[in-house]
Amino acid sequence: MFDDNGSFLLALFEFFIFVAWFMCLFWVFGDLFRSTELGAGAKTLWVLFLIFLPVLGLLVYVIARGGGMTERALAAQADAVRRQDAYIRSVAAPSGGSAVDEIASAKQLLDSGAISAAEFEQLKAGALTKSGTASVS
Repeated sequence: MFDDNGSFLLALFEFFIFVAWFMCLFWVFGDLFRSTELGAGAKTLWVLFLIFLPVLGLLVYVIARGGGMTERALAAQADAVRRQDAYIRSVAAPSGGSAVDEIASAKQLLDSGAISAAEFEQLKAGALTKSGTASVS
């Protein structure tokens, strides 16, 4: 396949350029669809331009909209961190809230037959201990 070292190096260089171009194309498509400034029609035109004239389309996109690519990426990352923090807070927050709510929830479980009276007393004692209230029978 390769008749000398020069053709191998040229093929290796071509492969490197292809991978670099492909990575740039992914960055541009990601930025294009992340952008809220463009409407659906403009995004469609950019996609068609990038598909039918890929090298020229990539260069024109970077020249025309490259200045805001970093800001859009940072804004998307900050939004993802904000949403993840909100999710973690919602999951890590105590589900029952006050001792009264926990005891009422345990009473509903007892009335439905899901737990026994002994389990209800354990849940009630645990809720009262967490809240710092003395156990009342």
